[in-house]
Amino acid sequence: MRRAHLRDHVPSRPTWRCQACGSSWPCSPAKLRLLAEYRGNMPGLLVHLVTLREQATEQLANLHPDAYPNLHQRFTDWVPIRTEP
Repeated sequence: MRRAHLRDHVPSRPTWRCQACGSSWPCSPAKLRLLAEYRGNMPGLLVHLVTLREQATEQLANLHPDAYPNLHQRFTDWVPIRTEP
């Protein structure tokens, strides 16, 4: 079996599960890849993740109309925010 590389940890839509490991996306390897890609640009990462979060919220709500998904913690709470001194 082929080992999943970090780049393989992408969301499968509309379920928003990781294509490589099956975990809720963003999974840990996806978070590491995103942090590396956006190193020095955390505001850009947050904008990207908020956009994806809104897409995921809509798609998951269509799959499960009786449950309103709150994906804030899953998509954005893990991003480190630095405050300027």
